[in-house]
Amino acid sequence: MPALDHLAGLFYTDLAQLGSFEEVLVENTPEPYRKLLAHHEHMTVAVEQHHGSPVDVEVLATRRDGEFYSRKIILHRQSDKEVVLFGIPRLNLTLLDEEVCREILGQNVPLGRVLIEHNIMREVQLASLYRIDPGPDLCRLFRLARPLATYGRTAFIYLDGYLAIELLEIVAPA
Repeated sequence: MPALDHLAGLFYTDLAQLGSFEEVLVENTPEPYRKLLAHHEHMTVAVEQHHGSPVDVEVLATRRDGEFYSRKIILHRQSDKEVVLFGIPRLNLTLLDEEVCREILGQNVPLGRVLIEHNIMREVQLASLYRIDPGPDLCRLFRLARPLATYGRTAFIYLDGYLAIELLEIVAPA
């Protein structure tokens, strides 16, 4: 789980604060999680289609390491402000043009929407799927009274053949 450990480690010194993760195969991922996660598309599009509502991003924390920018986020449905996704993207800003960087660093628009609206040539590659028992921080962010199992993924986005974005994405329990 190197990508998972690396991405979670950007904001968590103890992975258990986020949750316990078990890697699962696509065929062992139940619906609606399989449809939400097992694809090569942006999660922004997947959760908007699933929930029938556009989403807004809320940036909880950020980190800059040279040319790399990372953020801990949640996505809310616009219709009722319910949290539908937790994520940690890590971006190599040198692979994005200045206008795209400015919009991403503005922290007002979900990453997937920025890339789509700027028509950036991209390839989303699913890395791993996980069954997750939420830890204290994920329970708080998803507003769970008690831990309910959910699912998530790690994925990579390539721009013009270069690895530009690493992602950890966890959907709210169905």
